[in-house]
Amino acid sequence: MTRSIEFWMTMATALLLGTVGVLLSVWGNPENSGICVSCFIENSAGALGLHDNGNMQYLRPELIGFLLGSTASALAFRDFRSRGGSAPLSRLFLGIFLIFGCAVFIGCPIKLFLRLSAGDLTAVAGVAGLLGGVWLGLRGLANGVELVKPSQGNASGGHLIPVLFVVLLIFLFMRPEFLLFSVKGGGAQYAPLSVALAAGVALGALAQRTRFCITGSIRNTFLMGLRTPALWGLLVFVVAAAVSSMVSGRFNLSLYGQPGAHLEHVWSFLGMGLVGWISVLIGGCPFRQLIKAGEGDADAGLVVIGMFIGGALSQSWGIAATAAGVSLYGKVAILLGFAFVACGSLLYRERSR
Repeated sequence: MTRSIEFWMTMATALLLGTVGVLLSVWGNPENSGICVSCFIENSAGALGLHDNGNMQYLRPELIGFLLGSTASALAFRDFRSRGGSAPLSRLFLGIFLIFGCAVFIGCPIKLFLRLSAGDLTAVAGVAGLLGGVWLGLRGLANGVELVKPSQGNASGGHLIPVLFVVLLIFLFMRPEFLLFSVKGGGAQYAPLSVALAAGVALGALAQRTRFCITGSIRNTFLMGLRTPALWGLLVFVVAAAVSSMVSGRFNLSLYGQPGAHLEHVWSFLGMGLVGWISVLIGGCPFRQLIKAGEGDADAGLVVIGMFIGGALSQSWGIAATAAGVSLYGKVAILLGFAFVACGSLLYRERSR
């Protein structure tokens, strides 16, 4: 792929992500949460019986589409490579804390910018935190913090996560008795299945080809300056989402009364700061982890499993924030997450010497 084609494909991916991220809310998903990987994971974990919050139980087609769209693209373009073996247990726990950070903010990096583009001023603290977290991660990399490089080969089990998501797709259509569905709350708000699945597959395939990632765009901007194509992709995403919000009548510039938001700005900052830091260390935000797992990266697959565990624990242990604010358990989870990442960074810095 030439640089010119790659640039325009990245712009197309960002444009589609921003537009569909709003339209999925118009079509039935929760407001300002047309696309939110962490919310989708919490919903899907509930649908599988991993937590008992009856308001957060729905097997999200978009989530399945992201990963299987990536797999289909990787297979079509011969990019599917089974690889793994890079600090697996650390990645599992980083996946858990990644979702804890999102749950305290109430949203992943994609939802962060969807909220901001819809006029939600509470998201500003999250943006500042994400920028700070990415900067911390880059400082760590500059000082020798690096997880072990993955090995190549068919023995690393890169096919297992795509197979698991094929099973989830079968569950989605067969609706076995053990699958749970909310009758009220966020889990009961969803776009038509065929539309949501098609949107997920399209975005997953495009993201696999372009490597588009919110935190990756911020990281590349820090590293290469304002002229990097990654920054243009992020700007196109935000502008597309803002225009779509205005056209659909969902733009509301305010600090108060925003859907899926709270006013504890310090914890929004810290939650997204943790997400940014972890994302740099593991090579991408929650969305990017799904895309990499779909193309055979078993390390990203372990992060995905960790994210499902984190989604279940966020609801079961009361870590997830609500409109009323952040619970004590949520605050403790964030502080433990920072301690875990800081200690792990010191450990892997020592190994790299």
